[in-house]
Amino acid sequence: MEELTNLPQWHLTLGGLTMAFNAQTLIMTWIVMGIMILFGLAATRRMGLIPNPLQTVAELVVGAFEGLAKDALEEKGRTYFPMILTLFIFLVLSNWLGVIPFLSEPSRDLNTPLGLGLLGFVIAHYVGIRTKGLKSYLKSYSEPIFFMAPLNIIGEIAKVVSISFRLYGNIMGGSIIILVVSDLVYQLVLPPFLYAFFGLFVGTIQAFVFTMLTLVYISVQMK
Repeated sequence: MEELTNLPQWHLTLGGLTMAFNAQTLIMTWIVMGIMILFGLAATRRMGLIPNPLQTVAELVVGAFEGLAKDALEEKGRTYFPMILTLFIFLVLSNWLGVIPFLSEPSRDLNTPLGLGLLGFVIAHYVGIRTKGLKSYLKSYSEPIFFMAPLNIIGEIAKVVSISFRLYGNIMGGSIIILVVSDLVYQLVLPPFLYAFFGLFVGTIQAFVFTMLTLVYISVQMK
């Protein structure tokens, strides 16, 4: 379990305040962003009427999420679908990264899913204020009666906690199971199948669930 708990850190001191950064998470995040940039460049380098394999994959993913965004947000779907698509691609690559030897998932660090959850929270409520107006937005917290306002506020905050810890718990739980089983069978038979299951299958499902919940939260605030 030492590789899960022993996290290298970078420290930065500004004005007497020392900030600690998880070096492993930052490096893995930069790797994921690098992969996204390289894939985007490769998929659009030689676009044609008859698409190459990378262009085909890109068009399928873009088309699928554009349709989901339009179904949920209607005419606003085109505005927010790039963010939704980028969120999914980042999360799915982050969850898959742990399959590669000597690399780890950025989503295994709670700061990553929590940060993305807060991002979705801020965007959803920004959309709510723009769509309803500030007065109607604040009034919605007092429905059906004003006594419900504290519960409604807690409910909105709970969405961030729920969506973030669901992703973190599944990725971290998978890592713990793989480590325990690997030690029991001495890295022989089961670990490759566990990496495929937790890294590829569960990682894809959790990335999709996180993305769809963010999309739903935005959709709810628009109504």
